[in-house]
Amino acid sequence: MTSTFRTLTIPLDGKAFPGGLPSFLVRDDVLCWTRREAGLAGFGEIARFTATGPERFLEADIWWRHLVIEAEITDSVELPGTGPVAFGSFAFSKTSAHESRLVVPEIVVGVRDGQVWLTQLTFDDGDLTEEGALAALDRWLSGGRPAAAADSAGNPDHGEVPARAGGAVVRPLPLAAGATLHTGALSEEAWMAAVEAGVAEIRTGALEKLVLARDVVATVPTGVNAAKVLRELAVRYRECWTYGVDGLVGATPEMLIQVEGRTAQARVLAGTLDRRDAHGEDGIPMDYATRVLAGSEKQRHEHEIAIQSLTTQLAPFSEAMNAHDEPFILELPNVWHLASDVKAELTEVEGHVPTCLALINALHPTAAVCGTPTQVAGALIRKLEHLDRGPYAGPVGWLDAAGNGEWGIALRGAVIEAPDTVRLYAGCGIVDGSQPEAELAETWAKFRPMLEALGIRN
Repeated sequence: MTSTFRTLTIPLDGKAFPGGLPSFLVRDDVLCWTRREAGLAGFGEIARFTATGPERFLEADIWWRHLVIEAEITDSVELPGTGPVAFGSFAFSKTSAHESRLVVPEIVVGVRDGQVWLTQLTFDDGDLTEEGALAALDRWLSGGRPAAAADSAGNPDHGEVPARAGGAVVRPLPLAAGATLHTGALSEEAWMAAVEAGVAEIRTGALEKLVLARDVVATVPTGVNAAKVLRELAVRYRECWTYGVDGLVGATPEMLIQVEGRTAQARVLAGTLDRRDAHGEDGIPMDYATRVLAGSEKQRHEHEIAIQSLTTQLAPFSEAMNAHDEPFILELPNVWHLASDVKAELTEVEGHVPTCLALINALHPTAAVCGTPTQVAGALIRKLEHLDRGPYAGPVGWLDAAGNGEWGIALRGAVIEAPDTVRLYAGCGIVDGSQPEAELAETWAKFRPMLEALGIRN
């Protein structure tokens, strides 16, 4: 590229967008990262980087730093996510043929702490102006203002009384006409056999934990409306991070790494309980979750492995670190999780604070999505899953030129493979004591967010 990379960031009137960031999710090709009505939405594309293999994170890091080092940045807002921004999605496996990518959009809308902004990014000559940026946003929004935040959240035509899940009002979704589900790489019986084989390997002492994933394929004859799926997820799963990058869509409850200045944070999950299992129990459902999850030696052991995996890998980059002494119960509309938040103050490594992609290179894959020891678990995954995970369970998120970024693990998601076809993924942590039937049921609980957003009842 011979032209200079230039960006202009201007404030917008937040009162004009009461629905927050989800109100901008009006195009199927939108780039998206949102939680609790905040986040980033990107439109268009002015640059892209792709890579495969074990060096994909570092190669992307080098490309991004070279791109922004001489950028002309005009930024009157100066918050994380302003100025130059790229959205990214990376393959889970270093052996995957799936291309990891960073995508630089033409237009970015951001919402944070009640502030709203607009960034225009370009390599073209000519002045960047507020009027030009607003006109470009209008073009991407088809000349209109942003739509309502979500059809299911604001449309009274559903005609049913709203249910309350995870603290949020959630209305039942209409069913997709004629939608069907098909077996993915393995049948349910073959996948349960893989779980049995994984437990047998764990009992030999070769590894402590293994994460096994499975896929199902949904066919939606009326077509997949990606923007609607994202809006549904953003409203129904407010405590998760809803993401959309190049047909990869989902709402993850797990933060691999969030970097703001010199502070890094992560949210680690391991240990899952389907909320449907609480039906018929006496007492408050949260009491049930606490008793079954926090009181389970299996679940606590799985969680401790996940925490140890992350903190061990993060320690060389940190001058101080703290994590919850006890995991807490994360309540989502479909499941409860054992969760722990980790916070670290980053130290300089070879003269500079590590970038978020450098941290991802060190952290991924964690025990929460692979197992431990990593190399043994990774090899066993390739042997037992019969599946290229592609971007599933890989890092997904965004980064800016100042080194800030948020990268979740692409869970509770799917890849839109054709206008009417979606491949959904879900996985479970396998330890000594895991029961194949219970793990299979857990995958269906984890498929539920995407099935609901697609209008498919299972």
